[in-house]
Order: sequence, then C-alpha cells, then structure tokens
Amino acid sequence: MGTRGSGFYRHDLDGLRGVAIALVAVFHVWFGRVSGGVDVFLVLSGFFFGGSLLRTALEPGARISPVSEFVRLVRRLLPALVVVLAAAAVLTVLIQPETRWETFAEQSLASLGYYQNWELAETASNYLRAGDAVSPLQHIWSMSVQGQFYVSFLILIAAVALLFGRLTSKRLRFLFVTLLTVLTVASFVYAIFAHQADQTTAYYNSFARAWELLLAGAAVPYVTWPMWLRNGLAGLGLIAVLSCGALIDGVREFPGPWALVPVGAAVLLILAAANRQARPSTRDRLPVTSRLLASPALVWLGTIAYSLYLWHWPLLIFWLAHTDQSHVGFYDGAAILLIAGVLAYLTNRFVEEPLRKRRVAPVQVSQVMTVPWRKRLRRPTIALGSTVALLGVALTATSFTWREHVTVQRASGKELVALKAGDYPGARALLDHARVPNLPMRPTVLEAKDDVPESTSDGCISDFDNISIINCTYGDPSATKTIALAGGSHAEHWITALDELGKQHHFKVVTYLKMGCPLTTEKMPLVMGDNRPYPKCRQWNDLVMAKLIADHPDFVFTTSTRPWNIKPGDVMPGTYIGIWQTLSDNRIPILAMRDTPWMVRNGKPFLPADCLAKGGNAVSCGIKRSQVLADRNQTLDFVARFPLLRVLDLSDAVCGPDICRAVEGNVLIYHDAHHLSATYMRTMTPELGRQLSAATGWW
Repeated sequence: MGTRGSGFYRHDLDGLRGVAIALVAVFHVWFGRVSGGVDVFLVLSGFFFGGSLLRTALEPGARISPVSEFVRLVRRLLPALVVVLAAAAVLTVLIQPETRWETFAEQSLASLGYYQNWELAETASNYLRAGDAVSPLQHIWSMSVQGQFYVSFLILIAAVALLFGRLTSKRLRFLFVTLLTVLTVASFVYAIFAHQADQTTAYYNSFARAWELLLAGAAVPYVTWPMWLRNGLAGLGLIAVLSCGALIDGVREFPGPWALVPVGAAVLLILAAANRQARPSTRDRLPVTSRLLASPALVWLGTIAYSLYLWHWPLLIFWLAHTDQSHVGFYDGAAILLIAGVLAYLTNRFVEEPLRKRRVAPVQVSQVMTVPWRKRLRRPTIALGSTVALLGVALTATSFTWREHVTVQRASGKELVALKAGDYPGARALLDHARVPNLPMRPTVLEAKDDVPESTSDGCISDFDNISIINCTYGDPSATKTIALAGGSHAEHWITALDELGKQHHFKVVTYLKMGCPLTTEKMPLVMGDNRPYPKCRQWNDLVMAKLIADHPDFVFTTSTRPWNIKPGDVMPGTYIGIWQTLSDNRIPILAMRDTPWMVRNGKPFLPADCLAKGGNAVSCGIKRSQVLADRNQTLDFVARFPLLRVLDLSDAVCGPDICRAVEGNVLIYHDAHHLSATYMRTMTPELGRQLSAATGWW
C-alpha cells in the first residue's frame, strides 16, 4: 500500500471514504435512510487493516505482535469515541428526560466495550425495549462490528502465522486466501439466512457483516486488468455507491443479498486501481474515477470521516429531541452538518492525530528543553492522553452509578402491589368518580419501566425469536375452569387482573403468549410500530391454534382490535375472523377484549413517562380519545355471526370522554408507549371482573 508520502498510497480510497461519509450524513439528516455508506466503510476497514496484517504475516522473518497491534488500535479508535461519548453524556443530561438516562448509560458502556451492535440487537428483539426512542449512540453499532473484526482477525492471522510460519511464502499466501474465502462465503450464506429469519437482529450481527470486511483483500494481488477495464469498473462502482441509498432501502434489505451493491461497488473501486505495477500500460496511472476520488477536497473529507461519523448522528438526535420533531428541514439539517464538520475537524486535529502518532524515541531532559515549545505541543502529550483516559473512566463510572441509582429506585417499587385503593384509585377515578387525594404519582417515571406483568418476569411469553409455546398457570391452579390467555403482549398485560380474579373466583389462567404476535391468520404478520416482517409470528400462530384446540379451554381470552395506522381510531382486523371461526368450529368460546389505546404522536409511539419527566402533565402527556379509539367497537358487528364471541371493552377505564390522560387516580397508566402498567391494571380488576362475570356466568 505504501505510506502517504509514497506513490503507492491509495489517496483515491481516502476520497472514497469521504464520499461514503457524505452519503451517510446526508441520508441520515435529510432523508432518514441508509445510504450504503456504512457498508463502504466496512469494506475499506477490512481492506486496510486486513491487508496490512496479511502483508506483515507474509513478509519473511516478520512477526505479528498482537499486543502492539491492539495498542495501536486503541490509540487510533478510542480517543475520538471517548470525546464524543462524553459530549453526548452532557447533552443527554441537558436535553433528554431522566427516563432516557439509563438507556444512554447502557449504550455508552456498550459503545466503550465495543458490543453496541449486540446491545441494539437485544433491544430490537425485546418488545419491552423496542419502543424506546432512537438512541444518540445507535450509529456506534458499526464501530463495534469493526472493533470485533479487528480483534478477531488479528488473533486469527497471528495464530495461523505462528502455526504455519515455516511454509513458503507462496504456500502461506494460498493458505490465507483459502481460509479467508471460506470465511467470506460462510459469512455471506449466514447473512442470507439470518436476514430471512430476523432481518432486524441480523442487521447488527457481527458474523452476518463479516463478509463485507473480508471480501476485498484476497483478490488484489491477482488484478492485472487493462486500463479500459479499470476505467469502466471504477465508473460503475462510483455510480452504484452514489445511487445505492436512493434505490435500496438498506434498513430492511441489509445485510442480505442487496448489500452486495454497496459492498461490490466498493470492491470494484479498490480493485480498479490495485496492483497497477503488474502491467506496463497501467503502471503509475490511475483510472479517471480514481483520480476524481483522489481530489484534495474528497481526500480531506476522508481524513475526518471517522470523527464526522461519530458526531453527526448524536447532533441530529439531540436536535430532534430538543425541538420535539420527527425530521429536520433543509436549513437546520445544514446547520447540523456544518457543526458536525467543525467538531470533526477539531477532534481529528487535536485528538485523533496527536494520539495516533507513534511514540518518539526516549531523549534526555536537556534535549527536550532545547526543542521549541511550539514543536513540543504538536507531539502526542501525556496530558492529552491522560485527559482522554480520565474522560473514559468518568464516563464509565457515571454510567454504572446511574444504573445502580435507577435499580435502587425501582426496588422501592415492589410495594406498588400494596398501594392503598383510597390513595391510588386509578381506573376507579374514571369509572366510579372516586375521590383522588393530592399524592405523588405511582409508579414514578423511573419505576414505570419495570412495572410489568408477573408473566413477563416469569418468562411466560415467547420472545421474537422463539416460536415455542410457553404455558404458565395463574389464578387458582387447582381449579377445573380454565381461561387461555392467548396472543401478544397486549393480551398479556391483562394477566395482572385475571390472576387476581382467578384466585377470587376459582378459575385458572394458562398463558399462550408471544411478543408482538396477536392471534391472526395473516400470512406475513408485521411488528406493530415499525411494520417489519414477522414470519415467526405466523409459525407460532399455526402451532398455538393447534394446541388451543387440543387443550380445549373453557374460554380463550385475546385482543380483538388494533390501532388503525391509516387514520385515527382503532379497527377490527379481518385476519382475526379466521381465528374466531376456528375456535367456534371447535366449540371454544372467545373473550374478545378491545385493545387498549396506543400513545402515538407524529405517527410514532411516544412514552408518557418521558413527557412527564420533561415537565408535562396528565393532559399534555395524553392523547385525544378520537385519535386512538373509534366511536364504536367494531367487534360488536360480529356477535351475531359468532354466538360464542363475548365482547369485553374497558376503554372507559383508560380514557375519559374526550382525553386519554397519562395519569388517572394518581396512577401512571402506561409503563411504556402502549402497555398498561401493572399498577394501573390492578385498579381495573373490579370492572374486568364485572364484565367477565356477565360473559362467563361463573359468578
């Protein structure tokens, strides 16, 4: 590759990095799309780092020092990351409600530990966390993937070089090429299957992304193309890179086969100017496109690409949080990019470059004193390194401390079960006009996150990746009468009241639950909220319906409506009718509960607890009833068709005539954007009992 001062250095790839960061930033800020630029970064990272290690391993007599290489990586990657994380922590405290601080602390630790991609994958697969607002650190996932690749690749190459170092250079090269080819193919095949099984989780999966980092290096020594072919392939590659974001929805299509477009384009641009000395007609010449990429402006942009990538996303997210908007306009977007560019330059100039340089050779104190102070200040200094290290330590300690604080706060929420009904009437304030004393709201905004049904804590609901049926029994386990609680988490949150009623009236409640998956005949269900495909929901539905029929409970309790994404109100999905028909054909009565309202603003779920933490009140943090509930429960239209259908509706226990408030009777209604808090559900138990009595005739 050569050094920057040599004629062999690939300035065009610095320019390609500049194009990639420009695409990433522009598409993030103004279009809310994935441009494919991150995939170009991954290819370039694999090419530069992997190529450097392979050349060292193949050099006769050379030895790879894993410790030295690791230290070099730390000095190159961590300083800028620590600075940005520290700034983001300050902005989080200043702009975000305290309900968001825990998530930031968790993701800050994940970013510093280079496992942020796995943290986000867990968030995506955890229904209780999937409604969280977009994190200002979400973009660090790709840094984590790269960091994991660097360490893994370093260990792999060092181990192979150690074990097979006595082979001839030619045989060792063949071994490396074979090994990397096998790993690349295995990763790509895995990415395809992982993409089909659960695209959202696969998006952050390190091994599903590994092929992007491995693809470029192996073929470089074998490129001997004529210049006309290099020109054509380079032009094609640049067009593909520039058009990828507009033509491909990377959020849904990557890291599957469509990721071949940006990855393949980047590989073409690498190969187009590679190994030019192998042919007299191409020696010391660059393709036209490569000369364009090597222009000073793009090369300069490439030098600050890492810092610009780190800065642009948190600035965007904090601006959106500050303005309470879902997107930015042209001028504020331009301002965000300008500020990000200035901060990136300063970070690169005064943090990255000084700490990236190699240590100077030891000198005598007298020699140091003769060096002009201006020159000394330009060297990596102990003061600068110590400051960055202290920032990292402070950030880590603060993150752990805040998490511990929140844990202690939530531990006090265990007594929520024993709150006095007179002090915290909850739903009775709406239904019975109960007197509401002037007392602090419970659960608090910090307690709300963990104020979940007992079944969640017991692991009695299958997660997104699991299609098995988990049966847990509540109520009176020895009873002969059974209610099967079946569907998604919006059926699950009724378990708090059903459990109490079962104990009082001697029936048992058996769970048949899966996150985000109502009983439906839909061929390709979608996850409510982000509309991503959910094929495992269909598989689970097939299994659970067969088991319900075999178990033949006295009643199946499930939700019968959903929010209407197209317009205000709720709707009874047609895909529920087939479920009711199957249950009716098998003489199993249905307790059809109208779904509780989803809190939505600007087309996206919002958390009342966040709103309250920002200083809002029960009304301003609520929503108009007409926006989330239709005038009539459409399930009622099917009672005549299905005699075994019993309609339950507790909308009046959640919403007033005009407003669905965030707090009723001193109790916070929602623990997130659309699940009722267990504390509020307990206050709904009497009304649910009244309606169940009429529907079942059991008491």
